[in-house]
Amino acid sequence: MSVLDAFRLDGKVAIVTGAGRGIGAAIARTFGEVGARVVCVARTAEQVAATAGAIEEAGGEAVGLPGDVTDPDTAERLVGAATERFGRLDIVVNNAGGGGHAATRRVREDDFEAALALNFRAPFYLTRAAAPAMKAVGGAVLNISSGYSRAANIGSIPYGGAKAALEQMTRMMAMEYAPEIRVNAIRVGAVTTENMKQNLLAAMPGIGEKLAAWTPLARLGRPEDVARAALYLCSPASDYVTARVLPVDGGVVLERSAMELIARAERLAVE
Repeated sequence: MSVLDAFRLDGKVAIVTGAGRGIGAAIARTFGEVGARVVCVARTAEQVAATAGAIEEAGGEAVGLPGDVTDPDTAERLVGAATERFGRLDIVVNNAGGGGHAATRRVREDDFEAALALNFRAPFYLTRAAAPAMKAVGGAVLNISSGYSRAANIGSIPYGGAKAALEQMTRMMAMEYAPEIRVNAIRVGAVTTENMKQNLLAAMPGIGEKLAAWTPLARLGRPEDVARAALYLCSPASDYVTARVLPVDGGVVLERSAMELIARAERLAVE
């Protein structure tokens, strides 16, 4: 197999959750570009139909399925739809996530339940449902985590805790489903999705520039940055990689010396 062929997904079938926009849509489009048949999943029917349509317009095969991945029954339905439509299932990308951002004094039980349901339990349900079909052909599971699984932040405890749990689940499922199924994760940094633009960047003018300056690679991430890493971890190119969490964050989530922190803060103050 050539190096380029190792990054192809011809004949593979992938389920990508949260594929209506942002990182999930970028992953779905990238997979379609290299030959995968993609089952695009999101809560909003119009958005997921648009992603599937873009893949087909580019010459690929895709179907858009609206659904709530926090419902355990949805997992079985998605796996059934993928295998019925395309005859097999090779890849699952658990990208849908979010919620759980609140100051500690304001966190309610509902915040914990929602964060755990979407960021932890939903990937568990879908991976478990997909495992029998994937074991028959060999496959790859990819979980999309967040820098908040490691980096301390004021508030966001439900979200950060759920993502930390997702990373441990990645390691444990990799052990359980080996050798037929590889299970890995990507730990994402600050990525300029539509959600980030509409919320953080709009609510805090100038924060984007500060985050970029704080990042060693001096820019915010793009959905395509994550999509390319996802392709590596779900393609034959990474056949000997499992139980790993790959940071795709420009180096922003990094242990730093006190001197480096002081120097960078001084540079930011001058700018």
